[in-house]
Amino acid sequence: MQVISSYEPQDVTFLLKDITDAKLEQSNEARERAIQAGVHYSEMLPIEYEPSKDYWQLYKQSLTQYKREVAIATGVVGELLLAEKGEGIVLVSLVRAGTPVGILLKRYLQTKGVDVPHYSISIIRGRGIDTNALSYITKQHPERTIVFVDGWTGKGAITEQLITAVDAFNELNGTHISADLAVLADPAECATYFGTRKDFLIPSSCLNSVVSGLVSRSVLNDKLIGPHDFHGAKVYHELASKDVSRAYIATIVGEFAEAKDAITKQLAVIQASDRTVTWAGMRDIITIQEHYGIADHNLVKPGVGETTRVLLRRMPWKILVKDMNDPSLTHIFQLAKERGVTVEPYQAMNYACCGLIRPIV
Repeated sequence: MQVISSYEPQDVTFLLKDITDAKLEQSNEARERAIQAGVHYSEMLPIEYEPSKDYWQLYKQSLTQYKREVAIATGVVGELLLAEKGEGIVLVSLVRAGTPVGILLKRYLQTKGVDVPHYSISIIRGRGIDTNALSYITKQHPERTIVFVDGWTGKGAITEQLITAVDAFNELNGTHISADLAVLADPAECATYFGTRKDFLIPSSCLNSVVSGLVSRSVLNDKLIGPHDFHGAKVYHELASKDVSRAYIATIVGEFAEAKDAITKQLAVIQASDRTVTWAGMRDIITIQEHYGIADHNLVKPGVGETTRVLLRRMPWKILVKDMNDPSLTHIFQLAKERGVTVEPYQAMNYACCGLIRPIV
């Protein structure tokens, strides 16, 4: 049985096996020890963070503050795709952060009179993309061009994984799928299509399943996922009363009309700029590793979205912040306060902030 999310059914089809009854959640402490001891993160799930009253208020404030910026970035990416890929595309968003962005792109394209299919599938660092899901899409839409969608780029690990996985899939199946990635924000400078290369707050990054259709992270566990299955995910039906997934989409979509001129202006800037993939984010990571004596680059999580994830799901050591007065990082400061994590200034990076995970093994 496939996952049925809380999104509008016509907005997205999740190619994920429903494993809602599985007991996979572990505390951040237990997960961190297991991950650093060699257990793959995709075999278990974090306990869903229950936002405090103050944190919910920060989410609402961030949505009010950045809804127009998200709408503009969405419009820019949509226009770039229409201009360079055409109308015959199929959006394939990467679970979970890519899903709301894929829906927003689908909705934006609809305002242009273009309706495209949208699927959400799993890609897992170190394990690759869900080839069963990818095969399904290519068979369902043999004439359409696949466009992969994510929320933002961190250091570029998923982009690297995507390129490797798609190349292997093409070689095995005789296909010619492009690994081009579309994101709203590309501070790592490793995506082909982006709304901006600025590291800005995408409000959906502030929450987990309650802004992602109640769907968990994807799971790849041999005890639950067979060789012919899609990767798995849980649906947290018990959190339905706190679900803001549809409301988030509606809020951003409501900005499209008034953002029209701003989209046109930013699109012209992006089209005139050098969009070369430089992997600048990786260079920042190496510098941070050297500065803080961190051997494993997987313990360095740059960008607003990734830093938020560290504070919600991992065992953070320090939070590095480029500008301690940056108003877009209020939720970062709140989470760090709740978890008792040190925040310190660090200006030598392309990102607004960066989360460092404590080495414990």
